[in-house]
Amino acid sequence: MASTTQADLRYTFEQYAGWIQQPLTKPSTAEQWVQRLAINEAEIQHFLQLPLSKAQPYQARPAQIKDAQGTVARAQFSLPAIAPEPELALQRARDLNPDLHLFTALAQTAPNGQAGYLHNLPIAVKDMTAVAGFAVTAGSASGDVEPVTQDALSVARLRAKGAVVIGMANQHEMAFGASSNNPRYGRVINPASPEHIPGGSSGGSAAIVAADVCRVTLGTDTGGSIRLPAACCGVVGFKPTYDSVPRDGSIDVAPSLDHLGPIAKYVQDCALVYAGLLDLPQEPDWAVDNLDGIRVGRLGGYFAEPLESQVLQALDQACLGLEEDKASVQDILLPEAHMAAALQFMIITSEATASYTDRLQEKPEQISEEIRIRLEIGHFLPAPWYLRAQKLRTEFNARIEALFDQVDILICPTMRCPAPKVGATEVQIGHKTYPLHTAVTQLTMPFSLSGSPAISIPWGVAQDGAPIGLQLIAKQGDDWRLLAVAQRLEAAGHALFGKN
Repeated sequence: MASTTQADLRYTFEQYAGWIQQPLTKPSTAEQWVQRLAINEAEIQHFLQLPLSKAQPYQARPAQIKDAQGTVARAQFSLPAIAPEPELALQRARDLNPDLHLFTALAQTAPNGQAGYLHNLPIAVKDMTAVAGFAVTAGSASGDVEPVTQDALSVARLRAKGAVVIGMANQHEMAFGASSNNPRYGRVINPASPEHIPGGSSGGSAAIVAADVCRVTLGTDTGGSIRLPAACCGVVGFKPTYDSVPRDGSIDVAPSLDHLGPIAKYVQDCALVYAGLLDLPQEPDWAVDNLDGIRVGRLGGYFAEPLESQVLQALDQACLGLEEDKASVQDILLPEAHMAAALQFMIITSEATASYTDRLQEKPEQISEEIRIRLEIGHFLPAPWYLRAQKLRTEFNARIEALFDQVDILICPTMRCPAPKVGATEVQIGHKTYPLHTAVTQLTMPFSLSGSPAISIPWGVAQDGAPIGLQLIAKQGDDWRLLAVAQRLEAAGHALFGKN
């Protein structure tokens, strides 16, 4: 932006803020709004260049989950013995939390779980979702301080199957960022590689699994916030089909984009907990012996250029592993993928500002400057832009769904690069330099927009120890087949790198 344009914007924002009764928290606020919008200038300019759409605005709705069609009985699986009892998990959490900042709160004791197929499975829940007896703070000083008395529906379902909640997982403040450097509860440390970020916003949920405190945690995902931390911490992160896991009792960030799902050590753990989240009477037989008949599309174009060289090598290895397991792999393109970042920015910014309006009005001083500025700029995005973005999203999602006429599963990296270094604000990939948030979310956000089930699985580490993650995506409702393919690819990874 030219300096004269910035000056004009600053003056306009100052006047507009007064008109909408959004007070300037300090004299420099308008300048900060201009600087923050400049970070996303590329997305704004791209959005304004997109064609107008005659489609109806997108309405996010849940899809029917198809029945599992596994050929391997679940009884053949043996689960790893990681903190097998809630008491042991809680003690390990207490030992590690002062240094790793994994939790915002821990249980006083670990009660015995109810009878069920999740009996005494210790879990942690991201501090966005209600757990009776805990405050739900969204990882922010602006959050509630009084414990809630009722579980979120997702948590109630898991507890009814026997799971035991040992604590609330730390996160990026208000689930609105990718580093999980939390100003109130401390920066989440990545147990897999402390020099690299744990990802966000569900950084604590992934780090808890990577630190062998719990086999499974719950996270939320709006633009990649389950899959990115999983990739950064070398674990598995599963974003189910939109709203297949109920969000009742969870704090909204962007309601048309928000998903709940598990982060786990292994795919089989995700599947086990997903059955509980669906309130199934038992885990179905979902796994398969091989991938014979499965058509995999390797996403090219936007998803392949640029990629850090070690990520490209990992993708090549994985595709070879899929073929060796009898899947067919073909190249496939989504020409419209370039518009994802622009649509995501318009939608998430507008919806997040609306979701957190009360806090912005009543407790602005209790929100960190980074998050407050990001939320406040949503006031300056015109409502017609939001509707235009949702119309374009309707067309964009139709293009994604059409890909599944050609293939059953899509594959691409979770991120263009291995987990970035702590403190990085930019990431260079090939000849391009991206802001951190853009660099890590570019390949996940298309499938948050579409509501498609997507899973990140670990695939080795880079030379500097940073974990690498690969992402598999399926058609809405095809969650169990996605888990089956992911488990077969995970097994191929274990054969190459060993179990983590």
